[in-house]
Amino acid sequence: MITQFTQRMVWLILALALVITGCQRRYEEDVLAYGPDVNSISVTNDYAPRTIGAAGGYQAWIDTIKLDLDGVVTFYRPDGSFYLTEQYYEIYPWSNAIRVSAQEPRGEFVWQLSAEGFRILQAGRAGMYEPEYEMQSVLRAVLDMTTAPVRLLGSAGLVKGPEPVKVEGLWHHSIERAGSEVEPRLPNAVFYQDVDSGLVDMIWFADLAGQKFLAVRGYDYSQAGEQQVLVPAKIEIFKTDAKGLLQRRLVKIDFK
Repeated sequence: MITQFTQRMVWLILALALVITGCQRRYEEDVLAYGPDVNSISVTNDYAPRTIGAAGGYQAWIDTIKLDLDGVVTFYRPDGSFYLTEQYYEIYPWSNAIRVSAQEPRGEFVWQLSAEGFRILQAGRAGMYEPEYEMQSVLRAVLDMTTAPVRLLGSAGLVKGPEPVKVEGLWHHSIERAGSEVEPRLPNAVFYQDVDSGLVDMIWFADLAGQKFLAVRGYDYSQAGEQQVLVPAKIEIFKTDAKGLLQRRLVKIDFK
């Protein structure tokens, strides 16, 4: 009896090991950490050099393959209550990808947004997450906000407005991205570059088909990563109307 029990335990341990190994391999399937082909970078606009220079410089961003950020995240509900959690962010500027994980009471959640689209790599025990809004939109907002200098390097599909516009009392250059012309997975967006600092501190997203409009704002830029590039220390995501006017705060992220 002892031998049979021992054998069963061995098989159970082996089976569990295989399951764990399979889960680990899921995260290794997508190779996201790669840098740019520096010879292919061609800047043909006047706003990208200012943004990338203000956020740490070309070489610092070229050498930044991945950013690891821990954040305290607040999700705001329509009834005035909120949900507080901690999330770990893996941001890949040159892969245009982001992976976010959180350890919740219902288990571990892992989401990924990359060139392959949005994927739920792990969904805890319930398969649903607390916020009522799509995590895909949150991930896109955080990714574009933290990697705006890289996003503006390409000139295709980007159009700078003829005159500065005032946003929240400050003058900005507006740089529009028409997602349908560049990449179907990228939403239409307008990057707002502060005239004085050169930093992109706000992006407005317009899902015209679904009539969904979001704005993301970045504050208190600070050094991050081994190369010490500048990224927002705080990010807020808002629901807006079709004209871009802020309506309700949805998410706040304070990076540690």
